Amino acid sequence: MTQLSNPQPSPGPYLTFWEVGIASMSSSARNRSGRSGGASPWVPLERQGRPVSLATCHGKERAMARPFRVALGMNLVVAEAFDTDSLGSFSGEIPRPSDGPTTCRLKAEAGMAATGLSLGLASEGSFGPHPAIPFLPVGQEWMTFIDRDQNLVIGEQLLARRTNFTHCRVGEGTDLAPWLVQVGFPSHALIVRPNQGEAAIPVRKGLQTAPELQAALAEARHASADGLALVETDMRAHLNPTRMAAIRTLAFRLVRRIARACPACGSPGFGRVELRLGLPCRWCGEATELVAAEIFGCVRCGHRQELPRRDGLEAADPGQCLSCNP
Repeated sequence: MTQLSNPQPSPGPYLTFWEVGIASMSSSARNRSGRSGGASPWVPLERQGRPVSLATCHGKERAMARPFRVALGMNLVVAEAFDTDSLGSFSGEIPRPSDGPTTCRLKAEAGMAATGLSLGLASEGSFGPHPAIPFLPVGQEWMTFIDRDQNLVIGEQLLARRTNFTHCRVGEGTDLAPWLVQVGFPSHALIVRPNQGEAAIPVRKGLQTAPELQAALAEARHASADGLALVETDMRAHLNPTRMAAIRTLAFRLVRRIARACPACGSPGFGRVELRLGLPCRWCGEATELVAAEIFGCVRCGHRQELPRRDGLEAADPGQCLSCNP
């Protein structure tokens, strides 16, 4: 995992929205979810007060407990007997068994097995280049809620654009101070390893003090074939406040989805499943690569509903059109 570019981010807009509770959702939000004007979102009364297993070894309950308690009346129970690193570690010693969404579901199921609970929750993250702007780093976060009794799997995801996911190579005498400020050290931890060498050489993780960082750098440089140490941001949630803020935002987003009922069958978890491109150009009417509509879907009955863009934009600027601005 990696760190976000701003080491002291705000918790995001969802906190204020959810502080007032699910019942205070605006009528526009209800209409977008496909429910009738006067209806309130689905609130799982039979689940209120029930424990939910949370699979984490990195303190994610600090970010996820409040959204589930305030909005849905559910209490999280950390699955302490399950080691989430067994499904992949960010430092690379243990590879992830599958893609992010699948691993997230496996993690939630393993937590449920460890606690014996029928409700489960987990999150998973990955960091790399932005899918559209490759020179910008981003974080991809997934979160999955499972209700075994109802055979429901409800997931959400977040593209975290604010991230300090990065690395650098350090030699003898390298001035690392500007880079440390950039990545938010020491509030955000670091990982140090030899730049070149045997895979068995230990990786130093969770570094948050100058003395332990200097010792790790010296050890890694000595062990490296080229005399360089590779320094990376440590993206484990408990050592990365910026990532923890992103997880909290995603938790509120998932709660919002759980509370949204399918207009066809009434099952919880109705939400966006894909985007339809092709917003027409304002001048020539040709389809552009911009989003034209959002497709919402049900996790149970498969019902789908196309909704307009959230910002109300109905036509694209000609500058975005390949015909008008080739």
